[in-house]
Amino acid sequence: MKYIFFVFIIFCAPLINAQDYLITFAGAGDISTVTSVKVENLTKGTSLTLNGTDVLRLTETTGISQTDTEISSGIKIYPNPITDNSTVLIFPPIAGDAIITIYEMTGKPVYKIQSYLEKSPQEFRLSGLNSGFYLISVRGKAYHYSDKLLCNIKTDGIIRIEKISINKLTIDKPAKIYSKGNQATIDMGYTIGDRLKFTGISGIFTAVLTDIPSEDKTITFNFYTCIDGDGNNYPSVQIDNQVWMAENLKTTKYRNSAGINCVEDNPVWSSLTSDAYCWYKNDKATYGATYGALYNWYAVNTGELCPTGWHIPVGWHAPTDTEWTTLTSYLGGETVAGGKLKETGTAHWSQLQGATNETGFTALPGGIRFDDGTFDHIGSHGNWWSASADDATMAWSRAMYGSGNEAVDRLSRSKKCGFSVRCVKNN
Repeated sequence: MKYIFFVFIIFCAPLINAQDYLITFAGAGDISTVTSVKVENLTKGTSLTLNGTDVLRLTETTGISQTDTEISSGIKIYPNPITDNSTVLIFPPIAGDAIITIYEMTGKPVYKIQSYLEKSPQEFRLSGLNSGFYLISVRGKAYHYSDKLLCNIKTDGIIRIEKISINKLTIDKPAKIYSKGNQATIDMGYTIGDRLKFTGISGIFTAVLTDIPSEDKTITFNFYTCIDGDGNNYPSVQIDNQVWMAENLKTTKYRNSAGINCVEDNPVWSSLTSDAYCWYKNDKATYGATYGALYNWYAVNTGELCPTGWHIPVGWHAPTDTEWTTLTSYLGGETVAGGKLKETGTAHWSQLQGATNETGFTALPGGIRFDDGTFDHIGSHGNWWSASADDATMAWSRAMYGSGNEAVDRLSRSKKCGFSVRCVKNN
């Protein structure tokens, strides 16, 4: 009975122990190289930045056997199957003596050592195994970890386990495990189902995408030129078959280099029937870089506001195949799309609930300038113009809110209002 139970544990080990995923990066579109990548775990709220040539190793920790401890810890073995040798990476929750044992599939122990382990990640080099399945067990005073290892090579049969390093970083911090030339492998804690946001940078180009990795893969950033009249080059994000700007527009010039009228005075703003822009509360230093500018619809209607190759999305009120409606429909409808488009956390949104930003769109609450020239709703409302007029004085817009509202509302508003703008890449 003990033999049967032990074999069962060995075959179940891959299901209950950590699994690593290797993520590499490539560029496409207007440039093929990737300079750097910012990785944000939207589920856990962690992030790191690595070189575009580096390999991201997602160290999956769900299901690691833990007893008498809540500290992130465990065992990882790579490469697996073993080549000439494998590295056994151990994360003890407490310092002290531990027994490292190697078992054959039959349950027979074939090697055992005792070693003092610090409360920090440390590596052991394992070699000398013959072909077969093995279970590597690490037992300390208050923990017991195990993982399965496959060996399909012939060796001298002299098993060796040698300590090769102690890494003082904890598992919750990214650690460079090894490097070769200009390439390094960077670890990041990961649980199956976590959504990651990848921001790739190459010179002036920035591209954003999100993913839930479940295997080794290459993340390919599609870099597109998105340069406004002021020379700002915006990040882009692909959502289904649409490519959107991943930030709000902040240009003070049209793409033909003509200046846009900046209007600060409330009575002047309220009397306009021509194009204009402003900064929230006329304070560019505080609000401009984060939230972009606010434009009246007359500026939108010039057709020159977006960078060359981009345009203001169509957003008529009827549920036809317009660009705003295409986006919200792809995300499950207007009642839930806002949560998938809004930036997570409360750094910019007040009382934000239900936001996942699973698209990488990163909608921000840039507030409103009303048709009488007054300002309000910074931090609680995001409003974006469409290119579609409703009548002589009204035009269609999209709105998102904090306070637990996951909707994207369709609203007909005065053309004199100042709203944010996002552009869509031409097909």
